[in-house]
Amino acid sequence: MPGTPPTVGVVGLNYWGPNLARNFDELAELTWLCDLEDVHLSELAPRHPEARPTKELDDLLADDALDAVVIATPVPTHYALAKRALEAGKHVFVEKPPAMRAGEMDELVELAAAQDRVLMPGHLLLYHPAVVKLKELVDARELGDVLCVYGQRVNLGIVRSNENALWSLGVHDLSVILHLLDEDPELATAQGSWSINEGVEDVVFCFLRFPSGKIAHMHLSWLDPHKMRKLTVVGREKMAVFDDMEPERKVTVYEKSAGAGGVLNSGDIHVPKISSAEPLRLECTYFLELIAGEHDRAKVARDGARVVRALEMLTASLDG
Repeated sequence: MPGTPPTVGVVGLNYWGPNLARNFDELAELTWLCDLEDVHLSELAPRHPEARPTKELDDLLADDALDAVVIATPVPTHYALAKRALEAGKHVFVEKPPAMRAGEMDELVELAAAQDRVLMPGHLLLYHPAVVKLKELVDARELGDVLCVYGQRVNLGIVRSNENALWSLGVHDLSVILHLLDEDPELATAQGSWSINEGVEDVVFCFLRFPSGKIAHMHLSWLDPHKMRKLTVVGREKMAVFDDMEPERKVTVYEKSAGAGGVLNSGDIHVPKISSAEPLRLECTYFLELIAGEHDRAKVARDGARVVRALEMLTASLDG
C-alpha cells in the first residue's frame, strides 16, 4: 500500500495477541503493546523494541499519532474496549466476537459509521484461501443452487470453564456459513450437554434455516476422538468440502448426477489449487487496506453484526 503505513497498537498479549503483533509489526508500524499483566508485556516487548509497552489503554487512546487499535482480550471485554477505541477516533480490529449481545454490536456498527472508522471483527476463516475459493464457487453457481451447509469442528481438547463450545468453536463455522449464504437465519436452534464444567456445554449441535429454504448444521465438541475442521457445501449440481486438516487438499469438489430411479451417482472429483498464504497475514492486510479506503468497510462491520445476531439466537435456544 502506498504512503506512510498506519500506526497500530495491540491490546491483549496472552494468547492470540502475539500473533497479531508479529503481523502488524511486519505490515504496518507497531507503536504500542498493552496488557494488564507484566509477564505478558515482558515476554513480548523484546521482540518489538520500537513499540511502547503499557498497562493502560488510555495511553493508546490519548496518542493522536495512533491510527488503529487491535483488541485480542477475553471475549467479555471486547465490546467495552472497542467502544472506547472508536469513541477516541481509532480504527478498530477486534477478535471474534466483538460483542456478546446483538444490541451492543449494533451500537458499535453505528458508532464506527458515525466516526468514519473501520470496525473489523477478527473472523479469520473468511480470509482463508480455501474459504475464498468456496465463496467463489458459490457465487459463480458452480455448485448449482446451494441446498445445505454443514460443519464439524470437534476434537479431544481443553474444555474451557468460561465459554461453551458454541462461543469458542461455533463462531468460526457460523461466520463462514453466513458469509457463504449471505442471509440471516429465520430459525436458529441449538442443543447441547455438559459433562465436565457444570452449565458449560462441551458438546453442541446447531441447526439454522434461512428464508431461501437453505439449511445449515454445526457439530461442535471438545469430546471427540478425532480432530476435525471440515465444512461441506451441498449444491444441486455439485458438492464442495473444505477440510482444514488436510495439508494439501484443502478444497475438494465432487460432481454428482441423477441415475435410474432418481438415485444419485458420484461423478468426477476436482481439487482446485489453493494458495498457501497465511490466513492471519491476509486478514491483517485486509484491515490495513480498509483503513486505506479500499473495500467496503460498512459491509465488514455489518457482517460481524450478522454473526452476533445468529449467536444470540442460538444461545437463547441453548439456554431455553
